[in-house]
Amino acid sequence: MSNKLELDSLDSAKYLYLRELSEPRDNSLRLVVQEAGVNPIGSVRSSHSELPELEEILKGSAPIESTDACRTFELTWKSYVAYLVTEECVGSGGQDADEIHTGKLCRVYTKSHFLEHLSWDTGGHTEAILHYKLICLNQLIDVAAYAPPDVKQIWPVSSTQARIQ
Repeated sequence: MSNKLELDSLDSAKYLYLRELSEPRDNSLRLVVQEAGVNPIGSVRSSHSELPELEEILKGSAPIESTDACRTFELTWKSYVAYLVTEECVGSGGQDADEIHTGKLCRVYTKSHFLEHLSWDTGGHTEAILHYKLICLNQLIDVAAYAPPDVKQIWPVSSTQARIQ
């Protein structure tokens, strides 16, 4: 149940950044994502004085970034079927009206083009494949696995988490 709570907590973020992706062991996957938000005390600096219209557009804007108050989450899959990392700008298009998912930034699909691709391009599966997609500002990460990830908030560490460990 706590894994569902952590997944919901992750999905409640306004924005996410992928900070780390690794394979700690053969066929295992670890992702670290960090929450981000509009930083009202930050500023967008522009050096486009030759484009006054751009200067005017950027005036008063604030950056979307991670701060010390932002949460960081670790997702680990003991094993995976496949994963795909796509640069956000090129992966944001396409026809997806026929896909079915829950979640906003941390999506769980029951029907997707990625699952269809895997059914056409791979075989020998002994269990149903689950599809997770993390929508980050810098990348889109699709993960197919037989089991959901272990999800935990690693920053800030709550006093409850510190006592449990």
